[in-house]
This record gives sequence, structure tokens and C-alpha cells, in this order.
Amino acid sequence: MIKVAIIGCGKIGLDFHAAAYMKNDNAEIKYFCNTSIEKAETAVKRFGCGKAVSDYREILADPEIDAVSICTPNSSHAKISIDFLNAGKSVFCEKPIAATFDDAQKMQTAQHASNKILAIALVNRYNNGVNLIKEYIESGKLGEVFHVYASFRDHRSIPGLGGPFTSKAASGGGALIDWGVHFLDVIMYCLNDPKPLTVSGETFCKLGKDISGYVFDYMWAGPPVADGVYDVEDSVTGLIRTTGPVISFNGAWAQNIAHKEKYIDFMGDKGGIRFEFGSNFTFYTTEGNKLVSFEPEFEKGNSFENEINLFVAAVEELESDNDLVPANHLPSDINTVIITSRIIQAIYDSAEIHKEVSLV
Repeated sequence: MIKVAIIGCGKIGLDFHAAAYMKNDNAEIKYFCNTSIEKAETAVKRFGCGKAVSDYREILADPEIDAVSICTPNSSHAKISIDFLNAGKSVFCEKPIAATFDDAQKMQTAQHASNKILAIALVNRYNNGVNLIKEYIESGKLGEVFHVYASFRDHRSIPGLGGPFTSKAASGGGALIDWGVHFLDVIMYCLNDPKPLTVSGETFCKLGKDISGYVFDYMWAGPPVADGVYDVEDSVTGLIRTTGPVISFNGAWAQNIAHKEKYIDFMGDKGGIRFEFGSNFTFYTTEGNKLVSFEPEFEKGNSFENEINLFVAAVEELESDNDLVPANHLPSDINTVIITSRIIQAIYDSAEIHKEVSLV
């Protein structure tokens, strides 16, 4: 039985991490931790287990704790992850890895020194549809994939305007690091991580600057904080050249176009795929001198439960053999997904200097 702690009792920590652990027969939640003790206590009552604490440092020295889920603001990911790794605990950290690539590298260094697992909650790597797309590409159904385009755009959906989501100090960025991280990670995963060569990007902080005057239909993570901070991007665009395909993208938390677009196009010389993010995908090709398209059927499963179950199994394997070196076999192992963090940092760096950034 793997004993775990949930650090951060917001929606992600409870509805996805805690709920998935509760369904796993080999995991037991021993702590719920939140800076607001009331939220931690509410979590204990909701799930009927665990102890409520307000300071994660109370958990570090507990020899019974094997692993933790970190579901706190982006800026705290590195500090908390490193502390638990140094204390000999495996870590499952919410995306993004950290607010900056420098912090992500420090987390990777701590993982190497600890001989423990550090996985990142990039849930789409555990999505059956995404893995089928990966199979299609690897089997050659698309031929040479030469260009991938991603669109993650919404009308006016800046989350919690004025709060932690829109503070660079707390989150590290806006639409790119919040939404774009998923899209870029899916692309890199499906393409088997081609080496990024150059990155060019621009970010725009426009629609949310007037917090009190911002008009919207619905605001998740809201309501707006009138005297809060808004210093992140509400939209972003960019181009990434790799040793494989060229990747281009447009993203927006908010735009003055009332169309929501969340998809990825994989374009090959034999076929192409449009993946409707969070849903199905369509494969386009030609057969017998005719244009053909079809939508594959597959068991969708529960991606969130899949990632927790694999993490628990990996921790179990590691804890059963103290001499075992944690293999990078988890789809979202830090040593695999850190490439996306590097790309995101390069996009922000390029936007700041208004020039292309070389990564070689």
C-alpha cells in the first residue's frame, strides 16, 4: 500500500488527483495539505480519510509517506517538489513543471540525486486517442510529417482575472503556460521528441489590462479581482523549427472573435490528422485515387485515472527494491517532458527580445 499526501486542495487536487487515488486499491491518502486549513479539513470530510495540515513541511519527515501529489500554484512547484525529493519521496507534480525552465532544471537535478520518481501531470500522454495518433505516425500512415499546427483559442475566458492565474510571479505566464503546454506536449510526444532548433514567438497582453472593464460570459477560477494583477499574455503565436516537422501555433485565453478552437493538425505527405483536443480525431488520406477520411473508434478510458494508476505502480516497484534506479518509463517522466518547458521558455524569451531564439 502506497501512502500519499495531496499538497493543494483546489479543484485539480481533489477532483482529479485525490479522486483517482481513492479508486486505486494500492494507494492510501494520509494527508491533505493546504495553506487554508479549512480547505484541507473540508477535503478530509469529503473523502473520509487523511489528516488536514496547513504546512507541507509537517509531512516531509513522515517515514510512512512514499509519494505526494503537488497541486499548488506554478511558482511553488519547484520548491515543494525539491523539498520532497530531498526527503526521499516520489513526486507527481501538476503541469507545468515549473514557472521557468531554470526551475524545471533544478527539479530534474533533484530527481537525479534522490533516486525517486518525478512525474508531471501532462494528462494527454495517458489519453488513448493521443496514443493512437502516435501509433499512426510511427507506423507511417501519415508518411513524412512535415508540419504540425495547433490552435488553442477562446473568445473571452481569462481565468480569475487579477488573481494568481494572471500574475507572472505566481504562474510564470498566461495562455501559453496554462493551455499551450498541453498542446505543445502532445505534439512533441506524438512526434517522439524531435530536437528543437529555433523558436520565434510573440505574446500579447491586451484584453485583460482593464480588469474592471473586461467583459465576459463566464470566468473559471473567478471572479475578477478589481485591484489585482494582470501582467501575462492573453494571446500568443509562434513558430518552432525542429529536426523533424515545423510546428506553428496560435493561442488565446481571450480574443475578439467568438469562436472556440482547440485542435492539432498533423500534416504528412501521405495523410493527415486533425485531433479535436479532448475528443476524437479524423484521419485524412487517399485510396484508389479517391479522397478518404474516417474517425477511428477506440475506448476512451479515463486519462486522469490512467496517469495516477501508472504513477502508483511505478512508486510501488521502486519502493519494493531500494537498489532499483527509477527507469524513465512513465510517459510523463521529468526527463522526457522537460523539453516542452525548454520550448515554452524560448517562446517567452523570443517574445521579450522580438527575435528568433536558437536552441542549438
